[in-house]
Amino acid sequence: MQDIRNIAIIAHVDHGKTTLVDKILHLTEIFRDPEAQSDLILDNNDLERERGITIVSKNVSVIYKGVKINIIDTPGHADFGGEVERVLNMADGVLLIVDAFEGPMPQTRYVLSKAIQLGKKPILVVNKVDKPNCRPGEVQEDVFDLMFHLDANEDQLDFETIYGSAKQGWMSLDWNEPTTDMSALLDMVIDTIPPPEVSTGTLQLQITSIDYSNYIGRIAVGRVTRGSIKPNMPVTLVKRDGTKEKSRTKDVFTFTGMGKEKVDEVKAGDLCAISGIEGFDIGDTIADIEDPEGMAPITIDEPTMSMLFTVNDSPFFGKEGKFVTSRHLRERLHAETEKNLALRVEDTDSPDSFQVFGRGVMHLSVLIETMRREGYELQVGKPVVLFKEIDGVKNEPIEQLTIDTPEKASGKIIETISQRKGEMLVMEPKGDLMHLEFEIPSRGIIGLRTYVMNVSAGEAIMAHRFSHYSPHKGHIPSRNKGSLIVMEGGTTIPYAMDKLQDRGHFFVGPGKNVYEGQIVGENNRENDLVVNVTRTKKLTNMRASGSDDKAKMAPPVEMSLEQFMEYIEQDEYLEVTPESLRIRKIYLKENERKKVKV
Repeated sequence: MQDIRNIAIIAHVDHGKTTLVDKILHLTEIFRDPEAQSDLILDNNDLERERGITIVSKNVSVIYKGVKINIIDTPGHADFGGEVERVLNMADGVLLIVDAFEGPMPQTRYVLSKAIQLGKKPILVVNKVDKPNCRPGEVQEDVFDLMFHLDANEDQLDFETIYGSAKQGWMSLDWNEPTTDMSALLDMVIDTIPPPEVSTGTLQLQITSIDYSNYIGRIAVGRVTRGSIKPNMPVTLVKRDGTKEKSRTKDVFTFTGMGKEKVDEVKAGDLCAISGIEGFDIGDTIADIEDPEGMAPITIDEPTMSMLFTVNDSPFFGKEGKFVTSRHLRERLHAETEKNLALRVEDTDSPDSFQVFGRGVMHLSVLIETMRREGYELQVGKPVVLFKEIDGVKNEPIEQLTIDTPEKASGKIIETISQRKGEMLVMEPKGDLMHLEFEIPSRGIIGLRTYVMNVSAGEAIMAHRFSHYSPHKGHIPSRNKGSLIVMEGGTTIPYAMDKLQDRGHFFVGPGKNVYEGQIVGENNRENDLVVNVTRTKKLTNMRASGSDDKAKMAPPVEMSLEQFMEYIEQDEYLEVTPESLRIRKIYLKENERKKVKV
């Protein structure tokens, strides 16, 4: 039987996880062709590269000194927490990667607590020791304290630590003595992480994630815990609710390097992907045809937020996108639910609109951004937090929020969070920053990131994750400024915009095409204001001194997709097309808006 190690990687966003895996792949010579080498191999989705986050866990496998090491990448962002627990079920140990300056971070805590509960053996990798101001010794102590607080057992607390710089491609037992490659880390994995425990009995494989291929449909991914699985083999699918369905495998793949390889058999302890099985879900067990035994079902995170997705019906409909109809939208959203498990899609009264449920603004924005890059046009409504009725009481999701901010901004941040019904739990200095921890309703987080970044001049680090449901905390003040709404369509004229600058600030610059009902800026006051930004100057043959000054325009305020999603109000849509993001009123004509208000 092949010697195997299954190891999951845990790291906070941007602590070097993906770079580390790349260097391991380079070391084990997956790339025979030197031309084919590229950085950040794991984050193969453009969006993941740009945001510096891992969204979907991926599997990579290397052979080192005759041992097969399956490396399972875990998402670093709390909105993707549903993936984390399932991924850890496939592993026997974890690599905890921590930045040598920043130390363990909030998301790291979340994933690490899951790993410790599941009894996984950790190895600490203190990365980026080449950075100035790094403090590897203190970071190692911080991680020990964190594990102690998370109720780690003695074996887990007796963890091995290795230091290095993934970027420079070396790992060493002593951070003052750089080596030339990553082999010290792989040696430690083989020596420290236990081989998979294999129990005797008939086939058992729990489906922990789903892959999707346009050619062969849904592919079940999991770890064989008992027995072995082969192509074209009759099996029983034991559903999470205990019902059993007869089925048959088609092809069986193992992970090799970055890809998958068809094999004749996968034995207990190894990870594999299986095609041909119909109607499965996460947490189902593939078991023996004669004597099927299901495994304990896995819990999947519940959505905490919903948004309305609808077809684009603005006057600029169809100018940029390839996929614009409700059929396109429906097919794309349902295809996403095949592999994105924390996502749910429900039909509404209108055939053109769908209610989409997800784990937070980040989770939903990743889907929207992916769709616009694929050529879809759509409109989305304001994100709405989902409430739960528990014992007759209205409960809402509460998030654990941590912010590391320069001290000068901390007062304003604390004040704003308390207005949003947040409660401060911790306030302590951390290096040259102030470390703040709160419990805050999910509603209070919508729009908060933009504010925190503005107040801290972009220096704050903010992270949050779902904690629990709690009775409704009461009214939270939302955006208190009205919108500047276009009176009639056309091209924005500097002369007209210049005259309106004292009324607010603009989201669009001069020379842009706009339509009636589009929102082009924020009013300084609470009410909405209809403005004429397409009015041209009346030409006369009289010259008046002083009146022919050139218009001096302040640059427009630019916002990201997430900031727009958090900014819009209940009576507004965000229009998303491959090249543009526009905000508009749901009712474009002023008299229609007045009728609805009455």
